[in-house]
Amino acid sequence: MPSPEINRGLPSLRSFDLSDPSFSLNGPSSSSLQGQLPDTYLLGAGDRVYIDIFDVPEYSKEYTVLSDGSIVLPQGGGVAVAGLTLKQAEQTIAQQLRLIVRRPLVTLSLTEARPLQLTVAGEVKRPGVYTSENPVVSLTQILEGAGGVTAGADIRQVSIQRRLPKGQGGTQTLQADLWQLLNAGDTSQNLMLQDGDVVMIPATETVDLQAARRLASATFASQSDEPIAIAVLGQVQRPGSHLLDGEIQTVSAAIDQAGGITQSANVRQIEVRRTTNQGQTQIIPIDFWKLLQEGDLAQDLPLQTGDAVVVPQGAMGGSDYSTLAISTVAPDKIPVNLVGEVKAPGTLQVPPNTPLIQTILAAGGFSDSASKGSVQLVRLNPDGTVTQRTIAVDLSRGLDGEDNPLVQPNDTIIVSRSGLGNFQNALRGILSPITGVFSIFRLLGL
Repeated sequence: MPSPEINRGLPSLRSFDLSDPSFSLNGPSSSSLQGQLPDTYLLGAGDRVYIDIFDVPEYSKEYTVLSDGSIVLPQGGGVAVAGLTLKQAEQTIAQQLRLIVRRPLVTLSLTEARPLQLTVAGEVKRPGVYTSENPVVSLTQILEGAGGVTAGADIRQVSIQRRLPKGQGGTQTLQADLWQLLNAGDTSQNLMLQDGDVVMIPATETVDLQAARRLASATFASQSDEPIAIAVLGQVQRPGSHLLDGEIQTVSAAIDQAGGITQSANVRQIEVRRTTNQGQTQIIPIDFWKLLQEGDLAQDLPLQTGDAVVVPQGAMGGSDYSTLAISTVAPDKIPVNLVGEVKAPGTLQVPPNTPLIQTILAAGGFSDSASKGSVQLVRLNPDGTVTQRTIAVDLSRGLDGEDNPLVQPNDTIIVSRSGLGNFQNALRGILSPITGVFSIFRLLGL
């Protein structure tokens, strides 16, 4: 058994149902147990075996492999069997019994197997050393016991280091392609493990978005049963660290948690930056425009603890913004400045894609002294330029069309006073409560 230090803090596979309902470790028949174990099973300390010596009943009985790896035969002395297969052990015992039995015919069967000690390293949620009281453990079962593979795992190149039988010396490396198991149902890839095996899950060099989404649904993948800590950086309303504690832990959920994107966001070139368990940094490009326009769900990458979602800055066309404004990654409200002759001037929070006239109505509508024929729309663009438009207002023509454009974050709507001769002087008096707006008008020469 492993020392307590090795297993401290690590879950045991005992809590998993790894055995057939008819199988019991307490007293299985030798045929039942051996039928579940490979011929390459190596004997070790703690195994119980039944030795049948033909026509010598007094020596035929059950023996335990001692801590030094030997079994003690009556009058035959100790025989080292640790590291041998059952067939090799039969031959070794027969050789020893030739000293006291003429032509011994030995049959060896395993009646009770020792607990397995297995090591899992690399891209799993909880790497470490595990103990299984059940000697029949598959590759996917130990991965589930270790919390599942991470999102950065390369399941096509899983390796297992295994000790060779005594006499052959050294170790061998077995390869398993769990992608073939997942996609083609190739159960031969789900290798049975042996005591002392070391399972290594490497990190993938490049992340395939379709494969990542498929892997997230596998039973041996890390499951999102607890909140994950991530960072959302760049062009979002609340950049910084966030906790995702819902069932959906994807890029879109992370951006939504950060308050949605800003007007300056470039959703075509989002990046997810991920650090693997081995310290490698993976840069995963995300094109959210494909998700919004084409329904490409692979772009909504499942996240894991430690991931950073980076939304870069980039110019966005009006039609692009209108599409993004109704998406789940858009903020719930955007700020719009209303100055001049409206009943409630100031900064107003309105839903994205709110038309200009509805924005004015949300500020209480025109005041009694307002010039209702037209308004000025001033827009600070993501590239630093400022545009100014005169918008004709005719409520009798309805609320749709070019005369009622959709407002964008930080737009400023100016409503002048009817018959006002010096618009500049009046404007200076009404802009002071609105931080930062006056400087825009200086740039425009107003």
